[in-house]
This record gives sequence, structure tokens and C-alpha cells, in this order.
Amino acid sequence: MAIAAMVVFASGCSDQKSGNPTPAPSPATASTQLPRDGAPAVSQPITNTAGAETDPCSAVTTAQIEQIGGKVKRTVIDDVSLGKNCGWIFEEGPSNVNAGLIVGNKEGLSSLYSKKAQGGFVTFKPIDSIDGYPAVIYGTTEGHEGLCNLAVGIRDDLVYTVVPQLYTGNPMFADPCGMATKVAAAAIKNFKGA
Repeated sequence: MAIAAMVVFASGCSDQKSGNPTPAPSPATASTQLPRDGAPAVSQPITNTAGAETDPCSAVTTAQIEQIGGKVKRTVIDDVSLGKNCGWIFEEGPSNVNAGLIVGNKEGLSSLYSKKAQGGFVTFKPIDSIDGYPAVIYGTTEGHEGLCNLAVGIRDDLVYTVVPQLYTGNPMFADPCGMATKVAAAAIKNFKGA
């Protein structure tokens, strides 16, 4: 189950009913001014992300994850074409949460807003900023219990994505997007403090 969630994270979105990954939008040429397609600007860009780009589990500590979603059994790092992500696998059931910087996407939130404009998402909901950083919940299917795709703009050209895949028994099962928001907030705090 953890590997399926990591594939979902790597692709940027998922078919949440079947668990099959859907490819993320291909970045257009970087010559386009960012932000675009209605994406909000990131007013206080975070530039100190090199550590989390190479070690995605350093963005949020296991202790912080356990405060949010329960006891962690183990962590895994998945190195995919768009960047590395960290997967925290919980002791309760096959639940996990995956998160990381999507360094292969040089268009940040604008790539998601562009895909939305082209009709590429069934679910697309900008949410309140997370500690001052714009965020969106998105997916290629209607929401499914225990699953959420969240991207937060760290810079105009970079997003941090959080994808919980939770099952009954996890304390955040009924609110996976709430978990994603808390994980993103912890990452932002850690990025700013690094």
C-alpha cells in the first residue's frame, strides 16, 4: 500500500477510486511569467530547500508526523523523476502519508492551475493559505475517504506536495486533507527555521 501512495505522490495526482496514478502535467517552457493561469503569487518565497530536496524526510520529523497521525512504523524515500519524497508508514493498518518537493516541476502551482483550466481535474479547491503560503487540494476523481492530494506553493516555481492515504484506525482517517495541511504547515515551519 505504501508503494501505491508513493506512485500517487510522484505523479502529482491520482485516480482515487482505483489507486492508479495519473501523470502530472508536463511543464511548459519556463519562459512564461510566473505565476499564471490564475495561480496566486508566493509573497515570501522559501529558498532554503536544498536539504529537503536531497533528504525529503528532513522536511518534517517523524515526531511531528506522529503528533499528527499516530505511531510511525518506518519511513521510506522514493526517488522519482519529479523529485524525492518521504513516505511515513503508520503502525495502524496500511495507512501512510507521502510528502516532498516537486523539483521537476518548474512552474509551481501554475502547472496545477493550468491543468485545471484545461479540464484536467475533477477536484480542484484552493484552500486558505497555510502559514501564508497558497495551497490547493486537487485530484482527477471525486474525493475518496482517507485520501487527499495537497500542494502548497513554497515559491512561484516550486510546490511541496502532501498525499495521505489513510484507512480506518488512523486518527485522521475522516480528515485526510486536515492531516495534509498539518504536515505542510510543519514543513513550512521547518523550512523557515532551517
